[in-house]
Amino acid sequence: MSLVGKKFPSIAVDAISEMGDNLKINIFEEAVNNNKKVLLFWYPKDFTFVCPTELHAFQAALPEFEKRNTIVIGASCDTNEVHFAWLNTPKNNGGIEGVTYPILADTNRNLANILGILDIESTSYSEETDSVILEGSNVTYRATYLIDETGKIFHESVNDMPLGRNVNEYLRMVDAYTHIQVKGEVCPANWEAGKEAMNADRKSTAEYLSLN
Repeated sequence: MSLVGKKFPSIAVDAISEMGDNLKINIFEEAVNNNKKVLLFWYPKDFTFVCPTELHAFQAALPEFEKRNTIVIGASCDTNEVHFAWLNTPKNNGGIEGVTYPILADTNRNLANILGILDIESTSYSEETDSVILEGSNVTYRATYLIDETGKIFHESVNDMPLGRNVNEYLRMVDAYTHIQVKGEVCPANWEAGKEAMNADRKSTAEYLSLN
């Protein structure tokens, strides 16, 4: 079920800074208390293959997000200790050395469960062990959330494990949402900052289509 238009869950999660400091981060409060947008992206596991390419891509775009009053935060279900080891592994060895934004360590999977982004194929009950058996990796898909200054989710997307994200698309989404906030106009297909937007009426749509 989509969470777009709803408030992001207000829950504190363990996290680590680039310096190895253990943190507690509440995404909702990060947005509201700082009056900033937040981009939260989840990836399956540290020390894997597609994941470091994404973390470095978000790092490279960090100045652009900062220009847009947007905080970037990564997340997985790995521990802070594993995150720290990965942060201290060189880029040419598959590490994420040089990444400066915080990374959530949702080891108890409380937030990932609420968001519904865990790879769980099925659950069954074992009478023999009196326990629930999970089928699936129980790690997160490549889920991405954009949260506005009020804590409301205005974009969400979920990719399967092998599919890396296009970071520029999230910059475009932030630009579009900011344009809507400031100008009150709606943004048509393939809209980019600096292009003409529309009013939310049939006449404006017809005029836009006739010119494009």
